Amino acid sequence: MAQMDHIAVHHCHDVNPDQEDFEILGETPALLAVNKPAGLLVHPTKPGGPRTLWDGLRDLLRYELANGGQISLINRLDRETSGIVLVAKSAGAARTAAMAMQEGKIKKGYLAIVTDWPTEDAFESREPILRLGEVAESPIYLQRAAHPKGVAAHTRFQVLSRFERREGRFALVSAEPLTGRTHQIRVHLSHLGFPVVGDKIYGPSPDCYLGFLRTGWTPELARRLHLPRHALHSAEMEIPWDGTPEKWSSGLPTDLAEFYSAGDEFQGTSSGSFLRSVAICPGAGSEESGLPKSNAHATIR
Repeated sequence: MAQMDHIAVHHCHDVNPDQEDFEILGETPALLAVNKPAGLLVHPTKPGGPRTLWDGLRDLLRYELANGGQISLINRLDRETSGIVLVAKSAGAARTAAMAMQEGKIKKGYLAIVTDWPTEDAFESREPILRLGEVAESPIYLQRAAHPKGVAAHTRFQVLSRFERREGRFALVSAEPLTGRTHQIRVHLSHLGFPVVGDKIYGPSPDCYLGFLRTGWTPELARRLHLPRHALHSAEMEIPWDGTPEKWSSGLPTDLAEFYSAGDEFQGTSSGSFLRSVAICPGAGSEESGLPKSNAHATIR
């Protein structure tokens, strides 16, 4: 199949000038890694809805599509989650990547800003997860919960920094999901008592989500949530490919970097999770500002 090099195309422009573009992080003949901004839907949800990452990829890869290629998203992020999305550009690449995902060979690393200070620098959760509506009444169909009747789930966490703002205590943590359940990182952190900042479902109360649907963003929601989106970012991905690991990384986006940088650091740690190369600083090709703290370049090891 014919290929084109899209590495020079840094952004795929949207028909809506107020919607942020996605960024290309890297490309191989079979794969494309892009940096999805918070607020951009991955797939269309209804006819006539807002432009999505899928729409942008179809524009970007129209040459490949015209020559027998296809677009397959290997991982998917919630609308409010930013960061790396991996795309296969052919049916064969999609099969190989899907098999790697099924066998647990794709390593994923996330960065999250959480409420309060975890006591331990390294901790994990193995709580099973299910849809809450299966065991209790919930007005939010997609809401998940940690529950013994759920499906096995496992996430490892590492504290990278503890800091304070006028709103309270917060921590920057890395997260390594070893399974792929819906909302897994957010559910596990909430269950442990350290909900992700800005999380409308698993933060202070699910009422924040319902209120947001009714009224949009309000000063009261800002007071309770601190950020208009949950502070979760897909920061690193690694997949074995033709005997060689392919890796991509993406630093904290501007909104999360600014929230972190505005705090007073209490304690930074140099240790981290499974990969060595992710710096808590902008990713390749990004124009986002770095973090001016003492551990601004601490790596996830």
